[in-house]
Amino acid sequence: MKERKGIVTLAGRPVTLIGNEVNVGEPAPDVELITPDLEPVKLSAFRGKLCVISSVPSLEHPEYDEEVRHFNLEAQALDPKVTILTVSMDLPFAQKRWRDMAQVDRVHTLSDYLKAAFGLAYGVLIKEFRLLSRAMFVVDEEGIIRYRQLVPDNRKVSSPHWSWSDLQRRNSARA
Repeated sequence: MKERKGIVTLAGRPVTLIGNEVNVGEPAPDVELITPDLEPVKLSAFRGKLCVISSVPSLEHPEYDEEVRHFNLEAQALDPKVTILTVSMDLPFAQKRWRDMAQVDRVHTLSDYLKAAFGLAYGVLIKEFRLLSRAMFVVDEEGIIRYRQLVPDNRKVSSPHWSWSDLQRRNSARA
């Protein structure tokens, strides 16, 4: 298993990412995750939509909670052909509780707790804690990775290097 040390930090400490590093232009790995309703779902189920996939260590930490709530607000203005997914290692029960409490209805939360399949396939599994590192991927309708960003400091709120309006504009141009 490939290991990359010191690329990101968690709680101010450098950590080791394990798994396959994915790159722009490559097919997005198709992994199975678990919905908050305990249903298995493959990422290929979202093919045909432009997918923004974020990974976070946990939805229940204030920084990550804020990020996903912000994505939920941004999603209201996006074309229905754009889907936002957030993947964490939280148990599906915790994701469901968080989603209901946070009133998040435009972001699909998915759990990687069972096999760490997403973390390993996308190279964002933190070895020391078995959590996912913060990252952002944009996958086009054909399943090709068009954008990738690892967030260097897992505890700082960080914006993607693209704007939501750019994402909407690019998606509208393809229609």
